[in-house]
Amino acid sequence: MTVLVLAHFVLALCAAPLIRRVGAGGFAVLALPPAAAMVWALCQWGVTAGGGARVEVWTWIRTYDVHVAFRLDALALVMVLLAGGIGALVLWYCTRYFVSGGPQLGAFGGNLLAFAGAMLGLVLADDLMVLYVFWELTTVLSFLLIGYDSENRGSRRAALQALTVTASGGLAMFVGFLMLGNAAGTYRISEILDAPPAGSGAVSAALVLILVGAFAKSAIWPLSLWLPNAMAAPTPVSAYLHAAAMVKAGVYLVARLAPAFAEVAPWKPLVLALGTATMLLGGWRALRLHDLKLVLAYGTVSQLGFLIVLAGAGSYGAALAAVAMILAHGLFKAALFLVIGIVDRAAGTRDLRRLSGVGRSLPWVCVTAVVAGASMAALPPLFGFAAKEAAFDALLHGTVAERVVLGLIVAGSALTTAYTLRFVWGAFARKPGQEDTAVRPVGPVFLAAPALLAAGCLVLGPGVGWTAGLFEAYAAQYPVPAHPYHLALWHGFGAALGLSALAWAGGAALFVLRTRTVALGRRLAWPKADEMYGRGVLGLERSALQVTGLVQKGSLPAYVATVLGVMLAGLLAVLAIRQPWDGVPGPRVWDSPWQAAVAALTCACALLCLVVRRRMKAAVLAGLTGYGTALLYVVHGAPDLALTQFGVETVATVVLVLVLRGLPVYFGETMPNSRRVASWFLGLSSGAAVACAVWVAAAARREAPAGDALTEETAHHGLKDVVATILVDFRAWDTMGESAVLAVAVLGVTSLLYVHRRQGPSPGPVPSAPPTLPGGVTAWSLAGPTGGRYGQGAPGRSWLAAGNTLAPEHRSVVFEVIARLVFHPILILSVYLLLCAENLPGGGFVGGLVAGVALMIRYLAGGRYELAAAAPVHPGFFTGIGLTVLTGIALIGLIDGTVLHAWTWHGHLPGIGDFHAGTAVVFDLGVYLLVLGAVLDVVRALGSKIDQNTEHTARLALHGEAKP
Repeated sequence: MTVLVLAHFVLALCAAPLIRRVGAGGFAVLALPPAAAMVWALCQWGVTAGGGARVEVWTWIRTYDVHVAFRLDALALVMVLLAGGIGALVLWYCTRYFVSGGPQLGAFGGNLLAFAGAMLGLVLADDLMVLYVFWELTTVLSFLLIGYDSENRGSRRAALQALTVTASGGLAMFVGFLMLGNAAGTYRISEILDAPPAGSGAVSAALVLILVGAFAKSAIWPLSLWLPNAMAAPTPVSAYLHAAAMVKAGVYLVARLAPAFAEVAPWKPLVLALGTATMLLGGWRALRLHDLKLVLAYGTVSQLGFLIVLAGAGSYGAALAAVAMILAHGLFKAALFLVIGIVDRAAGTRDLRRLSGVGRSLPWVCVTAVVAGASMAALPPLFGFAAKEAAFDALLHGTVAERVVLGLIVAGSALTTAYTLRFVWGAFARKPGQEDTAVRPVGPVFLAAPALLAAGCLVLGPGVGWTAGLFEAYAAQYPVPAHPYHLALWHGFGAALGLSALAWAGGAALFVLRTRTVALGRRLAWPKADEMYGRGVLGLERSALQVTGLVQKGSLPAYVATVLGVMLAGLLAVLAIRQPWDGVPGPRVWDSPWQAAVAALTCACALLCLVVRRRMKAAVLAGLTGYGTALLYVVHGAPDLALTQFGVETVATVVLVLVLRGLPVYFGETMPNSRRVASWFLGLSSGAAVACAVWVAAAARREAPAGDALTEETAHHGLKDVVATILVDFRAWDTMGESAVLAVAVLGVTSLLYVHRRQGPSPGPVPSAPPTLPGGVTAWSLAGPTGGRYGQGAPGRSWLAAGNTLAPEHRSVVFEVIARLVFHPILILSVYLLLCAENLPGGGFVGGLVAGVALMIRYLAGGRYELAAAAPVHPGFFTGIGLTVLTGIALIGLIDGTVLHAWTWHGHLPGIGDFHAGTAVVFDLGVYLLVLGAVLDVVRALGSKIDQNTEHTARLALHGEAKP
């Protein structure tokens, strides 16, 4: 089973080059995997018809008991026959439907084959999580298939609508799966059905959510609006996705879970009520349309409502009828859709008002449509008749509610007969007073697929007994009555046959009175669901604009105040209602007086930030609060945290200073005293509430701390630094994700600051003399962090590679000497911190920060040309190499099946002695490079780029084009 599913996706990847090379004939090759799946399923008929099953299980997430589990039983085999058999015929049909060389034809073929594979995986899945994965794959692939004609606005809208409705239902279903799996203690579907959890509020809620997903996928009212619009897709997509495969997924899920949960409230009321309403509304709507595909589309909606009623009714007879009707519907509806494609290609239109005499021009196409239509109208001796007879008999012998539903189902069947007659008459009959439509001839290859499907309807009517064993194997999951119903073409004259005759007569009357029926339908018509959807989307957009305009005012203080206000209100509510401090011991004021002293100084710096008016002072004071926090770590005995905090605070302070160069010296905004007091109150109370919450959380510990176990495990591996070991070994997966987030955040922020900085001029080589402007005027680069000016004169001696590029009045010899002396030692220190992290404070993160500080010093001392000389490699190179190393180490662990598995090598080197190296050190090297690249990217964006823009503005000012 696994091989069959994977074969679909592997060949789908080859579809584009295949079809590009051989044209539309390549679809015949793509039909091989679905055909193989159908043949394999037929070979398993005897096993499943006898009540057995084929099972394959692969462990996926052991901790949560999630497995890649596939299971083929009677119900799954019927669905595999539909997904595989009809999928193969549809792909064969595409060889004549499409013209070679069409746009994106290869991608379309790959998507269609991948959809067949996803549908195969869905119906074989024996785990709720695996089923959900394939469920969403069908959603995404159907979006791509419906939107095949991406240049057509209607196709794009239909694809997006289908994605919105079905994906939203899928998310609700996913939550239901989680709740159901948690209640059952397993996610294996077969185990849940064998021992279903007892009915409770949680189980009922889970079933409602699951039904929402099933109803959305199978277009059950009120979630049926997307299916008719999906007819914008090519006809093969309509025949496969919207007749035989995708829309059956919801019906399949209901049929799969009904044996265990049909009697759990509110399953049966929802299924019976909404299924019946869908059948009536869809059939009534089909009587008023003129596009043949839309007639069948609403007919499909109607039939899906009928199938949902049978699949969810929860009895032996209904289950037997449901599985028979699922197969019958797939055969006749796929055949009719394919016939529409032939008529559309031959006559150039699908409008039944413009078609006349097509049946005489295309007699075999007409015969195929009549046979399939007769099966849809449940006329004997076709398969549809045998299936519907079983359905009528099951509901007739059901509960009072099911007998009421039966009356409505008969009315729905009359509508089915009426729109079937309307379809056949509109497509093939000769209309009075209208000339015959000119058509092109149709070859046997083009007609083969729908003809085979129609032949299946004809053969399986008298031969319905051949399928009885398979269908009864599924129905046997319900209590078997003393005199069970057996599928047969003829059961004699009885109530079921009388109801069928009543439906045929009612449908014929509706067709004969079609003009009055259409007029009545238009007078009684509800607002179109598509219009309601459009109005809903438009209203949502307008509401979003109103809300955005109200809350997104572009004021950073307002945003911060909102966040703090919500957080404060939530914390106070919890603290007031729950009173979590009851039983919590009083806080320990400090471990040593040094902690109190450092905390007091830190608080003082924070409070001084409230009263200063110069931006630079505020930045320095804010930085001091960070350094004070680092000192608290020091006195608390956490050197690793302190070292990291010092590095982060240093880089952040320098970055803040670089930003302040472009802002006024003083805070220009005058704040009223009332607003200032409110801001102080909000900030202080938020801090106090967070402090209280942290204290309560820390003091309410009930379990033993994990520190001892981590220390013991670290020592067991011959290491001493617990913090570094946690980061690069115990929780390396988290570190890897956080590193990727850091890279994305930095690249995103710097790219937003300067969208074109990567396309702009690079600093270039370091000049040996000051740049010369037109007219012989010598100009000194404005590269220093304090700016500069144009002037003349000799630069003097330079201690740095690009010191001569600074204006003389902005050079500091002391700073240049210090930068030259400390640059290399700081880099060596960063490498030391990287390599010593196993036994001493350090690590890749703090090492990268220290290396970044070294580059910052070079920039501050010598400007942007100096930074280019110190780091001639693009920041993205460091970031990319770091991410590559991180992911590479993660994937290397897959050699023994464990992601991020750590290894250690021991050896001896001449002149060095014994050594050991481990993947954790290499992993930390990736963090080092990534952090270094992030820091360098920020410095270039907020430092070098600003300098470059300042120089450009100054040059323009020199020529009178702009003011500096």
